[in-house]
Amino acid sequence: MKLGIVLKLFLLTTTLCLLITGSIYIGQTIFFKQYYANRKVNDLKSSIKSFEKQYLKSKGNVQTIQQLEQDFYRAQNTWITTLDQNGNIKTASDYYVEIKIEEGKSSYHFLRVPLYHFFKAEDFLKDTPTISKGDSVDIYTVEKNNRKIPFYLYSVQNNSYWVNQYIWTNIEKEIKPTNQHYNLKEKVELTQKYVSNYRINRSKGIIQEVRIPNRNDVSSIIYSNNLLMDRINEFQTSLLFDEQSKYETFKTLDYEQNGIKYKLFIDPIKNKNGETYYIFSMASLQPVDEAVQMVKDYFVYIIAFVLLLTILASIYYSFKIARPLLRINDTTRKIAHLDFSERIEYHSKDEIGDLSKNINLLSNTLHSHITQLQQDIEKEKQLENTRKEFISGVSHELKTPLSIMKSCISILKDGVAIHKKDYYFEAMEKEVDKMDLLIVDMLELAKYESGTYKMKMEPFFIDKIIDHVCNQLSLDIEKKELTIHKDLISIEVFANQHRIEQVITNYITNAIRYTPVHEHIFISMTIEDEQVKVSVENKGSHIPDGQLEKVWERFYRGDRSRQRLEGSTGLGLAISKNILDLHGVKYGVMNTSDGVLFYFCLNKNK
Repeated sequence: MKLGIVLKLFLLTTTLCLLITGSIYIGQTIFFKQYYANRKVNDLKSSIKSFEKQYLKSKGNVQTIQQLEQDFYRAQNTWITTLDQNGNIKTASDYYVEIKIEEGKSSYHFLRVPLYHFFKAEDFLKDTPTISKGDSVDIYTVEKNNRKIPFYLYSVQNNSYWVNQYIWTNIEKEIKPTNQHYNLKEKVELTQKYVSNYRINRSKGIIQEVRIPNRNDVSSIIYSNNLLMDRINEFQTSLLFDEQSKYETFKTLDYEQNGIKYKLFIDPIKNKNGETYYIFSMASLQPVDEAVQMVKDYFVYIIAFVLLLTILASIYYSFKIARPLLRINDTTRKIAHLDFSERIEYHSKDEIGDLSKNINLLSNTLHSHITQLQQDIEKEKQLENTRKEFISGVSHELKTPLSIMKSCISILKDGVAIHKKDYYFEAMEKEVDKMDLLIVDMLELAKYESGTYKMKMEPFFIDKIIDHVCNQLSLDIEKKELTIHKDLISIEVFANQHRIEQVITNYITNAIRYTPVHEHIFISMTIEDEQVKVSVENKGSHIPDGQLEKVWERFYRGDRSRQRLEGSTGLGLAISKNILDLHGVKYGVMNTSDGVLFYFCLNKNK
C-alpha cells in the first residue's frame, strides 16, 4: 500500500466533483449576472413604455399622473417622474416660489421658479430659508437652445441668495481668469460680460407666493430622494448646455455612486403642440448584485457539501486498510528518527490494532529512556561546565594574591627588608583574607547555579532589612563621606530573608564602591501592582550601554583600574542575579541622568 494510491483515488474523486460544481458555479455567477441585469432593464423599458401610454391618456391631469408614478414605484420598486421641456418636474405643484416680474411701469408677468433645483427638501423642511411672500428679489436666468431657466435668486431684504449649483458650475467655467476675488453675485454679473455662447438675463421682482410641500403628503416623497433629484438637476443642465438632439430617442444611461450601480431611463415624448416632455426613471441594480452574491454564498454550501461527499467516499475505501497501514508506516519512520510525538490512533481488535498498540508501547518506552538519558547528560554537562568555570575563575583570581605572597616570602627569606617585616606579613594576611572571601563567594555561586538549591520563603519587613544593612555599612559610608537618602515604606514581603539581605548588601556595597567622595546614594521603595520595587541609585559615572547586561557576569568590574584596590571579588552581582532568579522576580540596571540605578522586585505578603 503506497501513499500515492490513496492520494490518487482521493484527488480523482475530488477533481471530478469540483469540476462539475465549478462549471455550474462559473456559469451562474458570470452569465447569470449579465442575464439578470439585461432582463431587469428590458422589463423596465417595457414598463416605462406602458407608463408612457397611460400618461398620454391622462391628458396632463396632475393627480392621475401622480397616481401612475406611485403605482409604478410599488410595482417595479423604481422611481419615475415626468419632466417638461426645461427639465422641471411637471407634477411639482407644491414646491415652488412665484415671482411677479416687472417689465415696465405698468407691465409685468409671473414667473414660477421650482425650489428643488436650489436646495434639498429636507433642508427646507428642517430649517426654512429666509424667503417669504412680499420679498424683493433679483432673478437671473440663463437662456440657450430656446430654453430659459432660472439659476440664481437673490433676496434684497435678507441679503441672501440661492443658486442652482449644477447650472452655475457650467457657467462659472466660462468666466475669464482674474487675480481678484469676487463674491457669488459679482461672479454672476461678470458672466454677462464674458459669456457669449448663451445669454444671462437679470430681472427684478416681488415674491407673490411660496409653496412648500407637506411633510406627510405622498406627492412630496420624491423630493426626499436626494439621489434622484441630483440626477434630475444634472439632466436639466445637460439639456441646457449639451446638444439638442442628445435626448430625442429613448436613452439608457449607467450611473454609479457609493459602489452601487444605477440605470437611468430617459424617454422623450411630444404633445400635440410639438413640445418635448420626458419620462425620467432611475433604477438601482443593487438587487442584481445581491442576487448574484446570494448565488455565490449558496454555492459555498454546495461546494462544502460536495467536498464532504468526496471525503466520505475516500474514507470508505481507505479507512479500513490503507489508512491504518500508512499511519503505522509514518509513525515508525518518525521513531527511527527519534521523534516520539506521533501516536497511532487505531482501536480495532484485529492484528492491525495489536500492531498499533505494540508500536505505541515501544515509542513510549524508548522516549522515556532517551529523555532520562538526555537529562542525565545535560546535568553532567552543566556540572562539568560549572567545575571548569570554577577552576578557571579561581585560578585567575588567585594568581595575583599568590604572586604577591610569593614576592613577600622571597623578600623576607632573603632578608632584604628586615625592618619592614610586619608590613609584608600584614600584606600577606590581607591577600589570604581576599582568597578566603573569593573561595566563599565562588562556592556560594556554584551552589546557586547547580540547580539543586531550594529557597525557603517567609514573610518579613523589607524596610527593616534595608536599615539594618545601612547600619552595618555605616563605616564604609562615613569613610567616603557619602550621604544616604532613604525613601522607605513599612511593608511585608514574602521571600528568603537571609538571601534578600545578601542582595541588598551587594547592591549598596556596589553603590558605595562606585560613588565619588561627598556624593549621594538614594534608596527607595515603591509599590507596583502586587509587588514591592526596591531601587538603589548612586551618583557617578555611567556604565557603557554595551556593558549594562554584563554587570551580572562573574568577575565583572566596572572600573578595571580599581578592580583589586576595593577588595571586590567581582561576584557580588552574579550572586545577586542567581538569588533573584531563584525568587522568580524582575530585576535590572539602568543609567540615570547623573548616575546608575539597580533595582529588584519582591512579592507582597498576602
